[in-house]
Amino acid sequence: MARHHHHPDPAAGDLRVALAVAVNLALTVAQIVGGLFAGSLSLIADALHNLSDAMSLIIAFVARRIGRRPSDESMTFGYARVEIVAALINYTTLIIIGLFLVYEASMRFFEPQIVDGWLIVIIACIALAVDAITGLLTYTLSRQSINMRAAFLHNVADALGSVGVIVAGTLIIIYDWWIIDPIVTLGIAGYILWLSITEIGGVIRILMLGSPPDIDMNQLIDSITEVVGVNGVHHAHLWQMDEHRNAMDAHIVIDGGSWHRADDIKQHVRDVLLRDHSIAHVTLELECRRHACTDTQLIGYTSH
Repeated sequence: MARHHHHPDPAAGDLRVALAVAVNLALTVAQIVGGLFAGSLSLIADALHNLSDAMSLIIAFVARRIGRRPSDESMTFGYARVEIVAALINYTTLIIIGLFLVYEASMRFFEPQIVDGWLIVIIACIALAVDAITGLLTYTLSRQSINMRAAFLHNVADALGSVGVIVAGTLIIIYDWWIIDPIVTLGIAGYILWLSITEIGGVIRILMLGSPPDIDMNQLIDSITEVVGVNGVHHAHLWQMDEHRNAMDAHIVIDGGSWHRADDIKQHVRDVLLRDHSIAHVTLELECRRHACTDTQLIGYTSH
């Protein structure tokens, strides 16, 4: 059954992202200043992550705008894939930030510093409120775009980081456990790295022209060869044009006695691909069985 994607109004989505950027930039400044005064690495870590949230939202905002441009002579498939590039940038940034925080937290174990528990708890509570607002502004958009999902996951990780900072500050206030600050920082960094590494694979798969993970290539080939009049398939390519659109091209060999029905067979193959596999962009090269390509392979082709 073909899938239909319902997208929110672009203008309303842009306004949500712009508001989320504004509140995150304001929060980042407050967290950095508070972290410096409190001497809290975990608060500064949360601020850096929050800054990455704001930057990720800016990148997502720009990518959304560019991605809506129509196809032209230089970009014949359109600009939608720019959102995939934006997602790659955001996940890569998260990985770099996570590694940096691991290094900084490790250094704090050897050189512990006094931390103002009350100040970091107050600022972290404000940060958590802003994270909640950002999440509400971007959640709907994140369900429709891998680009916005990367930005949204930045925010989710930051919200959990704020919770961790609150816990650390509370333990410092009650028990004077300064060592908890780098421990929480390591926890935040670990979560950032886990989240980024698990999500970046799908982005790279699209950019590498990988086949859609939810489509079984063998089943797809079988559905084509089951069409009456199709004798075989070769040089098949299946890839994701962007997050929501799949494409395929292939050589279809027509039975010798069915060449007069070639156009009907081609349309039937198109209908099957759309109905059963949600592939709307299809390019098929038809070959008569008697004059079909030789030295072929089922998937892809060997260049000489």
